Amino acid sequence: MSSTFQAKRVLITGGAGFIGSHLAEYLLARGAMVTLVDDLSTGSMDNISGLISNPKVRWVPGTVSDRRLVAELVSQTDVVFHLAAAVGVALIAKQPIQTIERNVEPTQFLLAELSRHHELGRSIPVFIASTSEVYGKNPKPFWCEEDDLVYGSTAKARWSYGVSKAIDEFLALGHYRASRLPAVVGRFFNVVGPRQTGAYGMVLPRFVHAGLTGKPLLVHDDGQQIRCFSHVLDVVEAICQLMVTESAAGRVFNIGADRPVSILELAQMVIGRTGNKSAVEFQSYRAAYDDDFEDIRRRVPDLSRLKSTINYAPKFDLEDIIDDVVRWARPVSI
Repeated sequence: MSSTFQAKRVLITGGAGFIGSHLAEYLLARGAMVTLVDDLSTGSMDNISGLISNPKVRWVPGTVSDRRLVAELVSQTDVVFHLAAAVGVALIAKQPIQTIERNVEPTQFLLAELSRHHELGRSIPVFIASTSEVYGKNPKPFWCEEDDLVYGSTAKARWSYGVSKAIDEFLALGHYRASRLPAVVGRFFNVVGPRQTGAYGMVLPRFVHAGLTGKPLLVHDDGQQIRCFSHVLDVVEAICQLMVTESAAGRVFNIGADRPVSILELAQMVIGRTGNKSAVEFQSYRAAYDDDFEDIRRRVPDLSRLKSTINYAPKFDLEDIIDDVVRWARPVSI
């Protein structure tokens, strides 16, 4: 892996985001030349402040909805990681139209341009970031990649995110079927770590900030929702391995951890590991989001496909993850 990206020109859309900035660091350490494009709608220059002076980094403020910009960037690229998307439950619940537009249109433009180059004989591998939200409210205890997608009513705005990311997947897999464009789709399950903001509803940074400042940890509903949390560095390594694994092309992968934990248990772990005596307070979904918000009670991935394809073995357990987020957040919060 250390020499696989050596001197490769890599394009990261959403490059100033939480995952994008960690991916850029990973690739630079392996000799890649990295172009970061981001419209800073949810990304932050703070995430890449230590990178943009690097001569192997090109920073491009802009949007992947700009067709001319996409054409220019793709023409100068050997590998693409498409991470740009709407993020966060809070943002999605309030802005369903923008969610759909920001998820689907840029992916459509990018894949069309990559396919044009592919048909001309220059094949550029692409990773398409998707989400566990595509499963909707499938009732199975563990979700595998071939499971049915089960959505709620179109009157409930939260499903706009999962549906729009499912369209991204259909587009990527459609291009693979039509021309064998080397596209890999990864469904992220609660990726967390340093630099993640709680501004858009992400639960762990919210909890850590509250724990460090002695404020109550707000737990939505009854706190019995089940989630699995994975460290961003484990996720970054996994997607890079997938991109250099020939058998991964044209397939969908769950990416994350498979240790279930309730949100209430997570809150209690954060309180214990921050060392403060914060209280837990419960908040209804109506107060947190809106009247028609509908949640997913259990979200646990089956990682069999990922493990058999790249021998995936996360280095961080949940306690490590919380400690890493606490170390990063402590100087900011205090």
